[in-house]
Amino acid sequence: MSTLEHTPSIVHDSAEAPRTARLFAKIWPPALAIVVSVVLWCVASSILSQPHSLLRQTAPDKALPAAIELLNRGVLLPDIGISLWRLLIGLSLAAVIGVPAGLLLGVSATAERATRPVIQFLRMISPLSWTPIAVAVFGIGSQPVIFLIAAAAVWPILINTTAGVHGIAPGYLDVARSFHATRIELLTTVILPAVRGNIQTGARVALGIAWVVLVPAEMLGVRSGLGYQILNARDQLAYDQVTAVILVIGVLGYVLDVAARRLLGRTTPRSK
Repeated sequence: MSTLEHTPSIVHDSAEAPRTARLFAKIWPPALAIVVSVVLWCVASSILSQPHSLLRQTAPDKALPAAIELLNRGVLLPDIGISLWRLLIGLSLAAVIGVPAGLLLGVSATAERATRPVIQFLRMISPLSWTPIAVAVFGIGSQPVIFLIAAAAVWPILINTTAGVHGIAPGYLDVARSFHATRIELLTTVILPAVRGNIQTGARVALGIAWVVLVPAEMLGVRSGLGYQILNARDQLAYDQVTAVILVIGVLGYVLDVAARRLLGRTTPRSK
């Protein structure tokens, strides 16, 4: 009887052991990579640099306290909020333009052939090249920043949407037409469900590009945002604060990408 009473706990412990081993195997590679990166950062900024070099201000023991100082001064959180707001508006504009345009080019071979040279020309231009024109048209403020974000993010969404429409099996469209489906019904019941995964993939790629463009775009004379905070710290030769803001940008970018990946993993339909 006593042996039977102890059996469940033994089985439970034996089941927990592989689970713990899998969790450890999943965690230790990125943890090791982070530790190695921090060690290399310390060596480059504190040991290999000259004694009076500004590079010593970028060391971890200077950058992390600087980030806490910016947080305590009430500077960091408002700038993060403004940058995220500009990112959201720019991505929304890119989606509003890119998804309908991609659907149109996907269903109309004539429209795609007609616009292909223009699209290939425009998408190969660096979004930051539009900076003088954006400032001339919109002035100084959030508008040119949002424009540059949208100009950078629209192409992945448009191209992935078009590719998704091209990837639809013709048989599905033929079946819908055989039931005399209207164009609206064809769009809502066949095309949009089929290209949802492509749109989401394009949105995730656009998010990464937009986040990269956001920081230099906020160096256009605006008085807020993470890009402005980097310029402001540089003008004061506070390179510990520059490094602190760079760390915040990297962490936020990583969090945004993980959140987008998790969201897309839940909403993208699985293939059977």
